[in-house]
Amino acid sequence: MKKSIVALATAAVFTGAMAGTASAQEYEVNKGDTLWGISKHYGTTVENLKEWNNLGSDIIYPDQELTVSPLEHYSVGEGDTLWGIANQYGVTVDQVKEWNKLSSDLIKPGQSLVIYLNDKASSAPVQQKTEAPKEEAKPAAPAKDTAAPAAAPSSQPANTEKAAPAKAEAASSEDSNVAKELTVKATGYTADCEGCSGITATGMNVKDNPNAKVISVDPSVIPLGSKVFVEGYGYATAADTGGAIKGNRIDILFPSKDQAMDWGVRTVKVKVLK
Repeated sequence: MKKSIVALATAAVFTGAMAGTASAQEYEVNKGDTLWGISKHYGTTVENLKEWNNLGSDIIYPDQELTVSPLEHYSVGEGDTLWGIANQYGVTVDQVKEWNKLSSDLIKPGQSLVIYLNDKASSAPVQQKTEAPKEEAKPAAPAKDTAAPAAAPSSQPANTEKAAPAKAEAASSEDSNVAKELTVKATGYTADCEGCSGITATGMNVKDNPNAKVISVDPSVIPLGSKVFVEGYGYATAADTGGAIKGNRIDILFPSKDQAMDWGVRTVKVKVLK
């Protein structure tokens, strides 16, 4: 099916203890381009482009790569913490939790977090003020009340013991319906574009059903017609193919270009169901 594919650049983050990967929409400068022209094309401002790319002037060069969207996806790596990620981007832990609807500071490897680059400058000073007192408050508690440490361990194992059987039971039930599980690179695409037919490789008309959950696959890896569960997307049908979709790579269908751009490029787990 002819479709509009939204491609973003992915880069590894190695600052300090950061181990995850980040993906943001980028544009490669061509001869004759100007910041003003690029800003108009992407619906932003020259000042935003300069801020996102740390530019001190309006001068740009051919082949230079510019970040052109305020939205970035960060994939949590081993050893990452919300504080470390927030500090890396110059935002606050509370902002990261709000953007991603997190109720606690707990994150896990492979989890995808949304970061809004527009909030970098305004929130950097707040990050330094709010996080420092938290570090000082932790060692002070045991000195004042020796009973506090004794109470904490007794409540934590109790919660863990209650939750473990329920999680194990759910996992066992879920695994029994899975034919295979694989890790893939996932990009977003849409049929809502000029010249796009909206007809998938299996004959489904996704323009008539824009909210259909469909992925494009390499049939030698995931057979067409398979029911799948895609991490971060949900249950879907492998109903389409694409010239660039080879091996462990999939394209995920979205109703609009904006939604496809918000997805970006991610590494996710796919469960092929029986």
